[in-house]
Amino acid sequence: MKTLYRRIVPRLVAMVLATGGLGMCVVGFIDSAAPLPPVLLDILLIEVSMHRPARMPYYVMMTVLGSVLGGVLLYALARKGEEAFVKKRTGARGEKIRQWVVRHGFLSVLLGALMPPPMPFKAVILAAGVAEMPLRPFVFSLTLARVIRFSLEGYLAIRVGAAALPYLQAHKVSGTFWCVLFALALYLAVRVAMRPTKAELAEQAK
Repeated sequence: MKTLYRRIVPRLVAMVLATGGLGMCVVGFIDSAAPLPPVLLDILLIEVSMHRPARMPYYVMMTVLGSVLGGVLLYALARKGEEAFVKKRTGARGEKIRQWVVRHGFLSVLLGALMPPPMPFKAVILAAGVAEMPLRPFVFSLTLARVIRFSLEGYLAIRVGAAALPYLQAHKVSGTFWCVLFALALYLAVRVAMRPTKAELAEQAK
């Protein structure tokens, strides 16, 4: 796997630097919609941010855009293909993930998109499609998580350079804990913000 990264990453970095943020958008799209080696997108974002720190926010924005568009495509395919499609792509654990998403749709997508591997990101998206999670909260939670994750990676790339990915890997356990805690806090904040007012409840009761 390391040999694969050594061969692929320099070429992708050169492509992104030559094409601007469009390259990150394309790789982000493929990463969400189709299988790519684990953390390849994260490595690429860190590398291009190190090469051109001033453009880091732009690279992050384009990576988020590509990742969300790819996620929406996979979500749409899952809604069309339904159960058979998800079982084929996710295996035996697909049904458990689907049941979790049915109960906790927003939180599931938020965690799936925010946390690093081995979190089954694509399986969560497929399950959200099969569970017919509404598109608006799906896109909102996916976008929010990707903005947080990629912004953090871009920031670390500028601050610590090539040590950014080893730093993230070395702190995977604590990082996962804070990701879960942060996701829960965001989830509760959104639930409170979207809670109907007394006037709205009275109107619904009529």
